[in-house]
Parts: sequence; structure tokens; C-alpha cells
Amino acid sequence: MAAIRVVIVDDHRLFLLGVRDVLGDAEDIEIVGEADCGGDALALVASLDPDLVLLDVSMPRLDGIACLDAIRARHPGVKVAMMSAVHDLEVIENALRHGASAFILKSVNPDDLAAVIRHIVSGTVIQSVGVPDTRPAASNNADLTERELSILQAVARGLSNQAIAKELWIAQPTVKFHVRNIYRKLGVANRTEATRFAYEHGLVEASAPEASAVLV
Repeated sequence: MAAIRVVIVDDHRLFLLGVRDVLGDAEDIEIVGEADCGGDALALVASLDPDLVLLDVSMPRLDGIACLDAIRARHPGVKVAMMSAVHDLEVIENALRHGASAFILKSVNPDDLAAVIRHIVSGTVIQSVGVPDTRPAASNNADLTERELSILQAVARGLSNQAIAKELWIAQPTVKFHVRNIYRKLGVANRTEATRFAYEHGLVEASAPEASAVLV
């Protein structure tokens, strides 16, 4: 499978170097270009045809939203994830309205970034990453996807992330990413609480054995 081709656009060199370092061990992700302003970003996207652009909201000369609009208009097949160090719901909603595939706070756990990128490109990522959840408590079905429900059922059986990855034929970072989403949707903090919620709300078979060694 071809590597995911990524262009990073940020006017802070230290951040660019940090992202490059974080993604250095991800064999399926290739950083093909870097830019420190929106104008250069447009030229890079046109010449490199990346799968994903990681684009800072605050950019010199051509701001992030204007750059996003230009990319979406000229290269509709290229996904754009907006990034910011500031948690501002209006900014996040504006970026998503303008066609951003996702919004990533720069405070996101570096260990999760590669998995986030994979999900953005595959189209399965939640739209905002690293943003505190202010929604009301989850309903009984918790709006879980089929994949999330499978992972929740495996968690309820006491399986570790490694065992779940092996059973479902997916990467461990992908399992970790889904587990975080499950916690967010259920309004729980750990595997024990997730398991309890699953049994109380009928999300797993009532006859299934309780997990004897649930990892927290």
C-alpha cells in the first residue's frame, strides 16, 4: 500500500520539526513537503498532489481559512486538516463549514497523530481532535459505529489493545484511537467504566462473561 503523502503548513519552524519527528516512525506516512505561508502551500499542493494537508489556522499573508478555500476549490480530492493551538469553538466550526476534513488542536497527544492522520485520509475520523467534549451524556446506543461497537465488546471481554488489534486485523494505534472515541461517546474515563456502561445498556451480550482482568 502506498504511503499517505502529507504536506505540513505552519509558520513556526519548531512545530514543523516536531511533527516531522513525531511521524518519523510511521512507515505508512510520508511528509512530502513543508511550507511556512499559505501562498507557498498552494504551490506545493499543486506540484505534489498530497493526500492530506496539515494547515495552521493562523498564517502570514494568506490565512488558513483562505488557503483552505483555495485548496478545496482547486484540489477537491486533497483532504485538509486545520490545526490550532487555541481552543475556539467558533474557529473550529468555521473551519469545518469551509470544508476542512478535521480540526486538530496542537495539544493533541503526539502518540495519536499518526492514527489521526490515517483516519482523516480514510474518512473515518471524528471532525475535531483534542477538543474537550461539551455534549450531554451519551444515549443508550451512544452513537457508536460498527467498528467501535466491536472494539467495545472486545474491551468488555478484557482484551488488551494488542489483542484487539490482532483479533480485528487492525493496527494498535487504530485501536487506541477508537478506544478514545468510545470513552468520549460513552462519557467514561477508563476500560472498567466502559465495560460497566456496555453491560448496563445492553451494548454487549448479557451472557458474555465479565472481564476478569480489565485494563485501566
